[in-house]
Amino acid sequence: MPGHRILIIQENYRERKRLQETMEDFGFRVDAVADGSSAIAAIGNRDYILMVADVQTPGFSPMDFLKEARFRSPEARILFLADHPLVEEAVALMKAGAHDFIVKPINSSQLELFAKGALVRKTSRKNKGKSAARRPVSIITRDGEMKRLLALAAKVADSTASVLIQGESGTGKELFARFLHEQSRRKGMPFVAVNCAALPENLLESELFGHEKGAFTGAVSRKIGKFEAAHGGTLFLDEITEMQIHLQAKLLRVLQEKMVDRVGGSDPVPVDVRVVATTNRKVRETIEKGEFREDLFYRLNTIPLLIPPLRHRRGDLSLLVEHFVEKYNKIDTRNVKGVTADTLALLGRHVFSGNVRELENIIHRAVLLAEGEMITPGDLLLEESSAVVEEGGAAPGFPHEMEPAPLKKMEEQMIFHTLDHTEGNRTHAAKLLGISVRTLRNKLNEYKQHQPAT
Repeated sequence: MPGHRILIIQENYRERKRLQETMEDFGFRVDAVADGSSAIAAIGNRDYILMVADVQTPGFSPMDFLKEARFRSPEARILFLADHPLVEEAVALMKAGAHDFIVKPINSSQLELFAKGALVRKTSRKNKGKSAARRPVSIITRDGEMKRLLALAAKVADSTASVLIQGESGTGKELFARFLHEQSRRKGMPFVAVNCAALPENLLESELFGHEKGAFTGAVSRKIGKFEAAHGGTLFLDEITEMQIHLQAKLLRVLQEKMVDRVGGSDPVPVDVRVVATTNRKVRETIEKGEFREDLFYRLNTIPLLIPPLRHRRGDLSLLVEHFVEKYNKIDTRNVKGVTADTLALLGRHVFSGNVRELENIIHRAVLLAEGEMITPGDLLLEESSAVVEEGGAAPGFPHEMEPAPLKKMEEQMIFHTLDHTEGNRTHAAKLLGISVRTLRNKLNEYKQHQPAT
């Protein structure tokens, strides 16, 4: 953190030195002054990311200083300290732009948190141009239920309420989490993601809550956890139901008290974090099995979002295909115009067990393999084409003369319908179906064996 400066304004020498040394230990450059005139002179000469001022400092007017500081260093965070603060004064200063008003004494953990928050803010502002160039989160849909969920997410985005997003793998749960973050006032602050299933319990605890030097074997230095790293922003907890019961209890305490206990630490650290969690499991079942705490579920499930699988939003298929073709044309420098009608029909019959993520992978591969301007069924490299029958009739893309039937029978009907369409050309039929000629031959032999004897 070289070059990032902090200003300390404190009359008492011992306290001034303590604050200065604490911040220097964290790697910041610190200027410490003992009176108001020196403070005004300091902000006129240097740029600071954080200013910590005792309101009882001689010759110091908190409001005058705040106005001057906001003018000189508009990006800086300003923290006021007082022995016995007046409520009216504190409220007035906060309204005028102070970040916080703390009753003394302030501990090292609080100082570190404010300093790192100021550093994140400085970095975010510095990279604002780069961030603006990045495309905002876009969720492609024309589906009514998806639109309702997006409207709900936008409505609650600016609240502090925890959100639990449920849905199958590949439905776009993280995309919704990022949408919530970007729609909120926290959008300029960190979005920190943690996969709760990717780390063993002992590592996940340190990853989330941090640890102090010497807390366990291998802890050679202090580690700031993800909660502290996300201070002021959003913490995304993916696959929350995979977290061990022991950690669930600690997480619940953090959510309730907004304080983090580092592993091996003695002083709780305050955190301001909005939590968005996801799971692809049925939470009620995990609660009944004793794998997930019911009280944590209620704490996280303040705003519930249930993302529908792709098979329930087939109307979005053509939109998503167009989007992914455009995306991978740019990434891989291709010039694919789109997909043929036969290709879209084949995709319409495919069972997307991996949901939108599977569709994206299929289209990415097809863009790379396409030999012409249009993606054909053979470019998809689908080993099997499975029919999907929705409630109330045949699946989209099925010929009108085909009636709903058991899955194996539907497959047989589709194969013979395609052979009729190609006038018996097996190579062409296999390509339209997205299977190999060998697979088609084996299917036909299977159907022949099951024909009744005449």
